[in-house]
Amino acid sequence: MMIDSNPPLLHHYQALLRKSDKLHQHANNNNNDRTFEIHIDPIVDECELPLIDLSGLESCNATERVACTAAICKAASEWGFFQVVNHGINTELLGNMKEEQIKLFKVPFEEKVTSGILHNPYRWGNPTATRSNQFSWSEAFHIPLTRIADAASWGEFTALREAINEFAPAMLKVSRLLASILAENLGYPNDAIEKLCDASTSFMRLNHYPSCPKSKDEIFGLIPHTDSDFLTILYQDQVGGLLLMKDSKWVAVKPNPDALIVNIGDLFQAWSNDVYKSVEHKVVANEKMDRYSIAYFLCPSHSTIINGYMKPSLYRKFTFGEYRHQIQEDVKKIGHKIGLPRFLL
Repeated sequence: MMIDSNPPLLHHYQALLRKSDKLHQHANNNNNDRTFEIHIDPIVDECELPLIDLSGLESCNATERVACTAAICKAASEWGFFQVVNHGINTELLGNMKEEQIKLFKVPFEEKVTSGILHNPYRWGNPTATRSNQFSWSEAFHIPLTRIADAASWGEFTALREAINEFAPAMLKVSRLLASILAENLGYPNDAIEKLCDASTSFMRLNHYPSCPKSKDEIFGLIPHTDSDFLTILYQDQVGGLLLMKDSKWVAVKPNPDALIVNIGDLFQAWSNDVYKSVEHKVVANEKMDRYSIAYFLCPSHSTIINGYMKPSLYRKFTFGEYRHQIQEDVKKIGHKIGLPRFLL
């Protein structure tokens, strides 16, 4: 008997689909309300994100250093997403991370759910989904970086722990570098981000998107959302599937094997008074191939107060903990995140 490592995504999705159909039918019988209709926007175009060579920051030429900094700030403002090359993380380490990540996801599903590895950070689908268009065809391990040192919680995955122990500090270094440049551009001290965000407050998410028998226009790999942190750095394979909202339409991001993807989070948008953009993005499921990615989330402590750098501020003051709590409440009540609009003045 073959032991399946993938979660029962199709079973859960079909149950939600039946529920959605019933709700849709009921809504149509009452005032022709289309609230429950399932609709995933088609891909309009494929784009290449702004590509920034970080070696320019170390150039002996002052003009090149300034141009590199300006390119980072422009991309954060106009796109909210960009790619970086020559980021200092070697390809051997990236390849090792992917290899160990795949081994983790190949563990039988029941073992992932019940083993307690890393104090139960395993998630799949969307436990709060009430309709099929709130469901994500994926599984993930959410790993607070404070747990890397806890050797006992890694079980048989000591090689993964060793890889993350090298990978996480490298990602922290890149994320702090970029966030510090963006903060300085707003007038903050160059150590502002370093004081707010470190390894004890940030986390990683290992993502796996199993191949999906449904059409990519029918189901999400990851539902549309914005990130709730300051900055996210993504290492992905070459399967593709990441889409972002640009000029009011979805565009597909063309994978670049040499680049890391960087995107602005909600906290940076609020902190910058909307100078930088936290852009909605999603992942579409692939019918033939599994997709893997690793996201590093640069976060502050839950007590950190977020307040716009300009006056008048567009948002009221809030703590990161308050923001996270509001998101969780929204997801429980309505099935999705509302985010920053909740905090507009």
